Amino acid sequence: MGRIAIFTDDPGWHGRQLRTAFATHGYESDFVSLTECRFVIKAGKNPLYIPSFEHDLPDAAFVRGVPGGSLEEVVLYLDFLHALKLMKVPVYNDGRAVERSVDKGMTSFLLQNAGLPTPLTWVLRDRDEALVIAEKELRSGHLLISKPLFGSQGAGIRRIEKMTDLMWLTSSRGVYYLQRFVHCAGEGFSDIRVFVINGIAVAAMRRRGKSWLNNVARGARCELIEIETEMAELAVNATATLAMDYAGVDIIKDQDGRYTVIEVNSIPAWKGLESVCDVNIAQLLADDLVKRHLQA
Repeated sequence: MGRIAIFTDDPGWHGRQLRTAFATHGYESDFVSLTECRFVIKAGKNPLYIPSFEHDLPDAAFVRGVPGGSLEEVVLYLDFLHALKLMKVPVYNDGRAVERSVDKGMTSFLLQNAGLPTPLTWVLRDRDEALVIAEKELRSGHLLISKPLFGSQGAGIRRIEKMTDLMWLTSSRGVYYLQRFVHCAGEGFSDIRVFVINGIAVAAMRRRGKSWLNNVARGARCELIEIETEMAELAVNATATLAMDYAGVDIIKDQDGRYTVIEVNSIPAWKGLESVCDVNIAQLLADDLVKRHLQA
């Protein structure tokens, strides 16, 4: 029986779903934290130590979580993923894809560089210049979103609505990420999450937030929606631009009816999505990894 490493610090519901899905293909799964891995550089020995895989490397690795930490720690965790790929172990999503998506500045650049619609964004080091940009936007009637460069589930995000809010403008370890706020079509606050696997948009939902933050982790309500062609193509192209096996693509339909990509997530959750649709996301992910990367 083959064995797959699922990198996570909190297996939970998603881990159980993946373990069950991989078992249908005859693969056992072990949950491993990247914090417990290490390099042991010694002639004639496997240089990468992974708990539960001390004697043989896994047949594949599924990345369900990359821990936070210092720059050195995060680089080391990604180094482990890069090393596995260099050692011919399929990594789903691989280290490069995670790097591109976890860095919101690079995500915004890559989307714009590929010609995909994404909000007007500034990423810079100088606080005085960041204040000038923010003041100009507010005077022009636009709201701004300030985000940490690295972050998830809405943590650390602020909406700048008026001049007095600028006193709360803080950097993310010295870097300012400012994005023009996109007003969604219809009433209230909402965005769309499209789940893409191997170039196919397999399911989508609308997330209606209690406030302007639409994260499920922040209490947003999930609604099943049909996948429109334009929406699907945009999500698939965004996923391909960041070279991902799968992704959760966050899209807003603005008040003029245009779709805009807000974020592309390389380690998306899908519990909220499955609560409103009949698609077994974990099984589709396991099927794709095994059939495309192992059986091929």
